[in-house]
Amino acid sequence: MTHTARRMFELLEPICLVTYFADECNEELAALGHRTYWEGYFASRAAPLGRVPAQVVHAAFYSFADGEAARHIPSAWETIPPEASVAARERGSAASVRRILGDGMAGSPGLLRAADLTTRAATNAPTEGRVMYAGMRALPVPGDPVARLWHSATMLREHRGDGHVAALVGARIGGTEAHVLDALARGIHPPESFGRLHHLPKERLAAVMAGLRERGLVDADGRFTDAGRETKQRIEALTDELAAPPYEALSPAELDELTAELEPITARLVAGTRPRR
Repeated sequence: MTHTARRMFELLEPICLVTYFADECNEELAALGHRTYWEGYFASRAAPLGRVPAQVVHAAFYSFADGEAARHIPSAWETIPPEASVAARERGSAASVRRILGDGMAGSPGLLRAADLTTRAATNAPTEGRVMYAGMRALPVPGDPVARLWHSATMLREHRGDGHVAALVGARIGGTEAHVLDALARGIHPPESFGRLHHLPKERLAAVMAGLRERGLVDADGRFTDAGRETKQRIEALTDELAAPPYEALSPAELDELTAELEPITARLVAGTRPRR
């Protein structure tokens, strides 16, 4: 099932990423009154948790630097209720998927079947220890097939993310350190130039790199050591293992069917979505 979890991640992730890389979601959040991209991001992604303090959002999101959540939470909710933000995120994301796929694919029996199977998987995993996933599970599942596919793919993304956080915590890898390892795995050097790191204070990045060197995970040149590469691989393998339970709700034949239905949808979304940053 770990192979299945990795393959489903590859197929479902582009459905989720329209939220961040296409225009409609950001436009919906801006129309509500969110002043910046990141304000809308924090407000809408954290919204399923309710009006929790910044410390809780920081802990659940895990990968953001200290203080980044507090720039937007709880101020983002002072005039815009969390319920409005999460509804705008879903509305805009579904609109992006529908636009990119076109009427033919968006209204096809294949997409309906993919939405049904993805929803069954997404609603049949334990919530214990899965804070972000549990928040998404508490939301109503949309009736519209396109919105339901996006919603269920996002549930599964948060389920996987919760497991990834658990794997990182078990390996004693902090959020910023995780971005360094991710950058190196992508072949980015120096890792400090990675888009999720370069904006951080140089002193903070230097301290993180020094800590990874002290642990023997990166070398003096800021590249993977064998131990660092093995640690990254172990984290990814455990993430796949922890992401597998939802797919146990589907039979092998249904998993094959879901893969076949998702492949053209994913290919169309990848071709039609360009990163904003």
